[in-house]
Amino acid sequence: MYEEPIFLEPFFQDRIWGGRKLRTFFGYDIPSDKTGEAWVISAHKNGPSIIANGLLKGKNLLEAWNDNPLLFGKEQGCGEFPLLVKILDANESLSVQVHPDTDYAKEMEDMPYGKAECWYVLDCEPDSRIILGHRAESREDFRKRVDAEQWDELLLPLAVKKGDFFYIPCGTVHAIGKGIMVVEIQQSSDITYRVYDYNRITDEGETRELHIQSAIDVINFPHHPVLPSKTAVNDGDLASMQLIKESYFTVYHWKINGKVKTPLKRDYLLISVIAGAGEISVNGQSFLLEKGSHFILPSTVKTYGISGKLELLVTHE
Repeated sequence: MYEEPIFLEPFFQDRIWGGRKLRTFFGYDIPSDKTGEAWVISAHKNGPSIIANGLLKGKNLLEAWNDNPLLFGKEQGCGEFPLLVKILDANESLSVQVHPDTDYAKEMEDMPYGKAECWYVLDCEPDSRIILGHRAESREDFRKRVDAEQWDELLLPLAVKKGDFFYIPCGTVHAIGKGIMVVEIQQSSDITYRVYDYNRITDEGETRELHIQSAIDVINFPHHPVLPSKTAVNDGDLASMQLIKESYFTVYHWKINGKVKTPLKRDYLLISVIAGAGEISVNGQSFLLEKGSHFILPSTVKTYGISGKLELLVTHE
């Protein structure tokens, strides 16, 4: 029986807005100076993570999910892996965009999931901003402002700082601004409708495709900000903050200073080490944890211990 953490190697994606911080911040061996995304826990066909240890070493997470569903407390034919964890390095601003919900994704894109997501800000430059929402009252109003390129009047900017957390429901207009690095936890979807891309030019000398009509079809009108209710629990050497609890995902920030031992209370956990170092112990085995480690605790792990001084983002369905 597979009774150990499943450590994963990132799948890197070059982006027009990417940079080098995935190397300087985490020490990753990135493929280029335009590396924008590390898909660190991914079973998506467009970028599955590779398993780095144990009996499944060398397989990707998509294969593990399909071939070994009991590791995740599931039965054969349980559908697609529901979650995706990324790290994004916005060396330049991302496009202003929106994502559909699951019903729209199934009907119009023949995809199993929409894309609700959330961001934990790992680092940012002074005066960094995101876009989160719009001022339009209706689809007609939104289209009119887009056609007139009234971006400053239409879009809602928001200042950010390290440690901030944001929830972006499906249908929310958004963009990560220049100089920001986030962990993005989302439904396992790669559907994006671009609204505005700053008229920038690709290396091929072309502008990137926009998806104005699809975006307008799925945008929420009017915009209503959603502020997650956070819950803090201190238990010995563990300070836990529940950042969000939604139907798609529940996310915690854990700060450990010492030793924590606990049973696995979910079918599986997705865990990312975002600061510090330590180790995890399972069934008499110990595994090093350091900033940039990402792993899954499968359902076959009954009890585990984590020790050291470190910060984690922990996610489950």
